[in-house]
Amino acid sequence: MWTRHHKKKKIGRLILPAVTIAFLSYFGYHSIHGVYGLRASQEFERQRTVRSAELAELVAHRQQLERQVELLSDGSLERDMMDEKARYQLNMSRPDEIVIFDDYLD
Repeated sequence: MWTRHHKKKKIGRLILPAVTIAFLSYFGYHSIHGVYGLRASQEFERQRTVRSAELAELVAHRQQLERQVELLSDGSLERDMMDEKARYQLNMSRPDEIVIFDDYLD
């Protein structure tokens, strides 16, 4: 009766560590460079601060416009504000007046 003895191959012992390293490398790379990784979260935070500044600027501009509309509303109509708006829109003035245009009217 013949018996065969198989030598244990060294490559068999390396399969599990190689697969483990491959998985850890894949997930490690994507946790830093992926769509929701660390670098992407830094970019999201930078965009959030920029957009917060834009929002504050727009809110201030809106409040300014609301104040102008309040001055022109029926309940508190001021003649000076109405006269100023009409002159600006019609581009007219009296001969004895000096006109200085400011950007806040647009």
